[in-house]
This record gives sequence, C-alpha cells and structure tokens, in this order.
Amino acid sequence: MPKNQLGNLSRRERQIMDVLFQRGRATAADVQEALPDAPGYSAVRALLRILEEKGHARHEAEGPRYVYLPRHDRDKARQSAMRHLVQTFFDGSTGDAVAALLGTDVSRLSSDELERLAVLIAEARRGDA
Repeated sequence: MPKNQLGNLSRRERQIMDVLFQRGRATAADVQEALPDAPGYSAVRALLRILEEKGHARHEAEGPRYVYLPRHDRDKARQSAMRHLVQTFFDGSTGDAVAALLGTDVSRLSSDELERLAVLIAEARRGDA
C-alpha cells in the first residue's frame, strides 16, 4: 500500500474505512448508518467511490446493490498508517513516537503490554525485528 497510504485519507474517509474493517463488508446504507453525524446517502456513495479510486476499498455486486470491502487487511493498513504518522509528526523517528505514546499515561499499560514492549525492544537490539 505504498502509493495510497491510509494516512492520506480525510477524517470521513478514515471513518468509513473503520466501518469496513469492523464489519468486513457493508453496503452504502450500512456505512451511512454507522457513521457519526452521517452525511447523505449520495455523499456516502461518493466517498466509497473515492476510496475505491484510491485503492483502499472494492465492491462486489449482490443483486441490485454493491457491497463494499476493504482492499487490504487491517494489519497492513495499520502499518501503513503508523509509518505515515511517524514520518509526518516525528520526522521518521520511531523512538520519538514511542516516547510520545508512553509519555501520555504509562500507568495505563498492563504488565502484559509492558512485557510485549520489552520483548520487542530486545528483538530490535538483536536485529531480529
């Protein structure tokens, strides 16, 4: 997903992609129903077409209606969005991004999450990551 990163989406496009990721597949009416302060049906259809043009979504015809699906799995999209976030707000520094996340409220991390982070750091030091 290098050319069409999820990070390059508008707020509303990200909301629509969230709906598609959560449901796996949805009609324009399903998407409209799930959106906060939803725009009109025609606007939702137009946004879904834009997401298709950008390469983030696709559709399948089911009788007279289209059912929309994400084109990429959620993990791939998450990685792309994180790369974009780190590049945009932290000048490409993963360490600065992690420090910003941890600086928000370290007490909210569970012992399992802290252990996972320790393992990832150890792997990065060894060059396994």
